[in-house]
Amino acid sequence: MKTSWRSASLVVSAVAVAALTTACGSETAPPASSQNVGATAAAGDYGTAGTGLGNGSGYDAGAAGQEAATQPSSAGELSVSTNQELGKVLTDSAGITLYRFDKDTVDPPKSNCDGDCATKWPPVPADDATAGAGIDKELLGSVTRSDGTKQLTVDGWPAYRYAKDVNAGDVNGQGVGGTWYALAPDGKKAQGGAEGGAEAAGLPGLSTRKDAKLGEIVIDKNGHTVYRFMKDSPWPMKTACTGECLEKWPVIEPVDAKDTKGIDLKGSGPRGQGYVVFDRPDGLKQQTIDCVPIYTFAGDKKPGDTNGQGVGGTWFAIRPDGKPVGAPEQ
Repeated sequence: MKTSWRSASLVVSAVAVAALTTACGSETAPPASSQNVGATAAAGDYGTAGTGLGNGSGYDAGAAGQEAATQPSSAGELSVSTNQELGKVLTDSAGITLYRFDKDTVDPPKSNCDGDCATKWPPVPADDATAGAGIDKELLGSVTRSDGTKQLTVDGWPAYRYAKDVNAGDVNGQGVGGTWYALAPDGKKAQGGAEGGAEAAGLPGLSTRKDAKLGEIVIDKNGHTVYRFMKDSPWPMKTACTGECLEKWPVIEPVDAKDTKGIDLKGSGPRGQGYVVFDRPDGLKQQTIDCVPIYTFAGDKKPGDTNGQGVGGTWFAIRPDGKPVGAPEQ
């Protein structure tokens, strides 16, 4: 998805930089609720996707166009397939996985994926879609897109295919950008596993869970593991994860302090201003814990996955106080 750049985030005076340092450990200037960054650390060496990601992390426009052309234009009779990791997944008549987008709305239904996004995630036409075995036909509907075409909805959620899914049963789009998930037959996210009901359980925006190997770690509203990047800087806040890095490591958007459970909101600085929003130089707003920018990993396909732990020797799950789990001493 494209984001707008704000010139004010790119040119910062010495006074503004001093104010940035304030809420993240300075003893002199007044605290602030969000910080601007004046410079970006080197973006190289952000690690590779590692296990669990398949081809779903990057995007080549030419390749995606060729792959999309191999997918059927119509949906036909929808069916239910079983994925070993995700459980029951909704597919079209050719067995191609269908997805939903977290940034769409369901009440009323609305697609927020147009332009280049719709090339990468082709909308599923509603015209000939029918319910096959195991699918409640009452959940199927349609929404009119900005170009006037009708898109299939499942329990109100607009349905898409992923351009990089070229074979029946592929789920390369699962977890991409931290916003794309395979559709379950009831319209919910197909996440499988013992913790797959995170969305239905109504988890807070940020909370914690006990991991058998890593101990107490932070998770997001979908039950996915939260990470920090050791090349980021908390005081003053700077990011070394930009561009393609963000496709593999999506930022955690701002989470209200009241929508957290078990998170240390004070921080370790003298003024205790650790739980603040970071205004990134690319225009995105990112949540921090103890002034440390936080992310999820596109290679974590379901709640409970920790495939991002130790990637590149620089990415680590984060504790409620912002400390990295298992990182070498700095």
